[in-house]
Order: sequence, then C-alpha cells, then structure tokens
Amino acid sequence: MEADAAPNSERGPGPEEGARALAEFVALHGPALRASGVPERYWGRLLHKLEHEVFDAGDMFGIMQVEEAEEEEEGEEEAAREEGRRKANPGGERCYKVIVTNENGLQAADPNSIFLVDHAWTCRVAHARQQLHQVPGLLHRMANLMGVEFHGELPSAEAVDQVLEEMWKFNQTYQLSHGTAEEKVPVWYIMDEFGSRIQHSDAPSFATAPFFYAPQQVAYTLLWPLRDLDTGEEVTRDFAYGEADPLIRRCRLLPWAPADLLGLSSCTPEPPDEHYQAILEENKEKLPVAIDPVARPRDHIFKVYTDVQQVLRHLTHPRFTFTRSEADADILYNFSHFKDYRRLSQERPHVLLNQFPCESLLTVKDCLASVARRAGGPAGPAWLPRTFNLRTELPQFVSCFQQRERRGEDNHWICKPWNLARSLDTHVTKSLHSVIRHRESSPKVVSKYIESPVLFLREDVGRVKFDIRYVVLLRSVRPLRLFVYDVFWLRFSNRPFALNDLDDYEKHFTVMNYDPEVVLKQVHYDEFIPEFEKQYPEFPWQSVQAQIFQAFRELFQAACAKPPPLGLCDYPSSRAMYAVDLMLKWSSHPDGKRVMQPQILEVNFNPDCERACRYHPTFFNDVFSTLYLDEPSGCHTTRLL
Repeated sequence: MEADAAPNSERGPGPEEGARALAEFVALHGPALRASGVPERYWGRLLHKLEHEVFDAGDMFGIMQVEEAEEEEEGEEEAAREEGRRKANPGGERCYKVIVTNENGLQAADPNSIFLVDHAWTCRVAHARQQLHQVPGLLHRMANLMGVEFHGELPSAEAVDQVLEEMWKFNQTYQLSHGTAEEKVPVWYIMDEFGSRIQHSDAPSFATAPFFYAPQQVAYTLLWPLRDLDTGEEVTRDFAYGEADPLIRRCRLLPWAPADLLGLSSCTPEPPDEHYQAILEENKEKLPVAIDPVARPRDHIFKVYTDVQQVLRHLTHPRFTFTRSEADADILYNFSHFKDYRRLSQERPHVLLNQFPCESLLTVKDCLASVARRAGGPAGPAWLPRTFNLRTELPQFVSCFQQRERRGEDNHWICKPWNLARSLDTHVTKSLHSVIRHRESSPKVVSKYIESPVLFLREDVGRVKFDIRYVVLLRSVRPLRLFVYDVFWLRFSNRPFALNDLDDYEKHFTVMNYDPEVVLKQVHYDEFIPEFEKQYPEFPWQSVQAQIFQAFRELFQAACAKPPPLGLCDYPSSRAMYAVDLMLKWSSHPDGKRVMQPQILEVNFNPDCERACRYHPTFFNDVFSTLYLDEPSGCHTTRLL
C-alpha cells in the first residue's frame, strides 16, 4: 500500500473538460466496470485516482495482526462468526486482518469509497519460477507476504518451491482480450501486503475486481464497500465470489479451508442431452436441413475456394482448380469454423465443405472427454487419460484426487484450456490447490498426467517423452468412412523425463516448433520405426499401430453414434481432416503382462501441415483425392472404417 500521491483537494480540470474525460473513460472502460459490478457512483473518483495514482487506502484502513492465542480466547458466538473466515496466512502462527481505522467509519454511498490496490507480483505461471530466482528481492517479499520461512539472501530451491505452492492461496487472475495467442494466456497476480491481508467471509463487507487501466497499461485491483462500516469493523471479501452452489463453494475454498470429499462419488457419467444442446447454441451453429448427396461426372473439375495457404501452394491434382469467387466454388476449404450450415444446405446443397456440423465434440477437449465415455463408461476408455471438466465436475475431481492420495497412487495432473493449441496455458501439477484455482482463469479440463510414458532414447539427450501425430480423414458419418494418412509425425522433449521440475517445459512438453530459440528434434517416421523396434524389440510397430488405429475407430464410432447435437452431423456435403495427437504409456494386462497403451491427447481441426507438405509433396493431393474424389486407391491412406 502506498501513500496518497496527491491531496484529495487538489484542483482538477474544469467541468466541461472533466465531463469529457469521464465520458471517454466510460466509453473505454465502462463495459469492464459493469461486468465487475463496480457501482457507477464511484466511476468519477476512480478516474481521478487512476489519473493521479492516488493510493489513499491508508487514510481509511489499517492492518491488524491477530495472535493465535487471542483467537482461542474469543467467545463461542464470535468463534462461530469467524468460522467462515479463512486465514490467508498459511504459516499458522499469525493471522492478519484489515480493519476500518478512519474515525468516521466508511459510507458506501460516498463516491470516494473506492480504492486502488497495487499488485506486488504479476506473472504468467510458466515464468513464475524463473522470476523468483532472477528478480531481486521478489522471493524475499513473497516469502514474507505468504509466511514462508526464508533464510539468507540468495534464493533457495526449497523456498522457491514453497512460494510456488503457497501462491495459490494468494493468486488472482485476469486475461487480456486482445493480442496474440501468447498474450491472451491468463495473467496471475498477487496483491500488495494490504490487499493480501484481506480475509475471506461468506458475508463479505467489500468486493474486489481486477482492472486494467489502458492509458497507463497498468493493472490494479479495485476495492469498494458493499455496506456502511463503522470504525474497527473488518474488511473482508468472498474468495469464492458469485458461487451459490454449496458443494462448489466448498471445493473452491479448499485452499484456505481443508475439507474431506472422500465420501463423494468421483463417477462422471456422460452429460445429459441438454449439455450438448447448450454447446450448439453457444457455438452459434445452425444445423443443415436434410439433403441428398450430389452426383458429379467422373471427370468433373472442382473449383476450390480456400484461405489456407498450404492448400493453395501444394494442391496440384488436375481435377482441382482454384477460384477467388466463393459463390462459384464447388468446395469451400476454410481455415476458420463454418457456422450457418442451414443456409448453405438450403441455398447451395451441392457445395462441399472441409468440416462437419458439431465437430467441436471432437476438437474441444471437454467435449472429447464427454463423448469418449460412450466407449469406456464414466471413467472413459483406456485410450483417453481420465479427464474432468473443471466447470461442471470439480467436486468429482477433488474426490478422485483425495481418493488417489489416500491410496498412495500417483497424483500428477495436467490442466488444459478447452480450446487452445500449442500447449499454451497448460500446466503439470500435483497441487490440488493449483488445479482448483486454475478453474478461475479460463474454461479448463484436468487430465491424469501420464506418469509412466513410453520413452524414446535420444543419443544426444537421453530417454525423453515423445508424442505422435496422425492425420485422419473423415469421408462421411453415415455410413462411417474413416481413413488415416500413412505417414505420421513425431515430436520429442528436449530433456530426459522425470516426475520433477513440473514447470520445466522442455522436459514435460513436446511442442518445440513455435519458439525459434528452442531446439527442435526431428525424426522421420521411416527412421523412427526401426529405431523404436530396436529399443523395444518385444513391441513391433505394426502391433502398436494396430492398437492406435483401433482407438481411432472407437473414438469416431462414439462421436458418430448419436444424432446432432449429441454427435457429428450426417451432412452429405461435409468432409474433414483432423490431426490426432497421442502418446504411449506403460500399462498392465490382468495377467500382469506389460503393454503399451495408446493415449489420445487431443483432436485438432485444420492442423498445421507444413512438415507434411515439405517432406511429402503429394500430401494435399492424397487428402483431396480421398475426401472429395472418393478415390483413395493410389493415395498414401489406409481405410479404418
């Protein structure tokens, strides 16, 4: 907390200039303020405090340290009142409270009763460890703020680990709505010592909200009262603000209030039909009307309209030509998702597409997990890691985590956004608190991290994780016709695998082709197979691949088993290419025999095919021949269904 930067009585702009400045401020920031529930009566003074960097909370509040013994002497009534309040200080010996110290108290109707809280630390999770090691004084400040023991001047690995665990009791988050994919990754921040001492209450006296002030490119937390307070009353906020469901609240408050959810079932059956209908409406997809397949002469030349540069450069088959007119096209091959199938089916049913209605059931991670349960029951099939939707299945996940902990089973998990690629905002953790808090940043799933992956020996590095990408081609839903491209692609980690240093990207992830400073290890499939069989002579690649292909069959059968919006839509003019990313893990048969079990990680729409085109120039000719000419013979494809 900083001192007031200027007296409140300083002369401001004239009425006209002030009104114009406020109108500009409201035009720029009004939607965010309304979304956060900041009452309009505060907006004028908020602008003044932002422009002049007025930190005047010290005029109104003070921080009080409460000793443990003092709390034990409180009466039963006071103890009951305090039960909903959670210590933000994890050390246990000390508890801090923020109280109103102004002798006149505080009135919620006063336009000045909104306060700026500064941020002590702002980071993206992937950079947290590095910053604690490298930013002078940061570790010491965070350790003091969190009640972590800290000795000496230099950062110790133990102190850093403790801060990285305890920070989930203090972290808040916001997300930028503009910029690159990397810039949109959620930002986490810890309020200064004043803001971090504000305790939880189920009946809070104040509200808080993050606020990004665009002119200064600075983020603050706004603090405002929900009622009038007298001198000596405590400033509290609801750490699970807006959550009405008692069970979800209990889960969300676990970082501060331990709770036993072992008695709750961790079973996650497939969601009801209404869940899929809501997804359809959220995606703003309009399903097509029924049409008949269009028959064309065997020598028909297809006009292709596309904005995919790899297609424009590499599709050379003589029966396809490009057109710049979308209206003249026989095939629309779009990079972005198509939405209005109804209109297209009514007005241009003969036009072929490169996507299916409702295909988000495959390509969005929470839907993939839900649909897969048709093949493997509530826990999912053997080829998909156990996955929970953190928005709808948080209690079941907490129960599963606690049950595994009690049984002494591995409890490493990977938290992923529903719909981001390239491992962005994806985190490996064994911290229950971390997973619970990640739920607040963006819609996420949490999947069991593969703790026993099949590794590949890199002579230059050691035994590393790797994943495999196959391209699958969906020709039709009914009948289900599915092909796989015969060439697959491999990605490797750059450091030997071990279940430690969970934020070491080059140890735990394989996507290395988007950072120019990171080494990208490439092994072609025809070099990989003999080397793999040399390393694992008991597992011929042909038998491993047969299990992979069987997993693909079961996945697409499940995704097409029900009518839309519960399954992919049977639209005769749709075709699609997907990339399926997977790993292999060690598992055991009931007889104890060790086996390699495929683990499907995700299904990607419109994948990057740069490597495919570079090393296999006929790639898009094969894809288009299989999908649109229905001539897979002579192409590098294998029919699965």
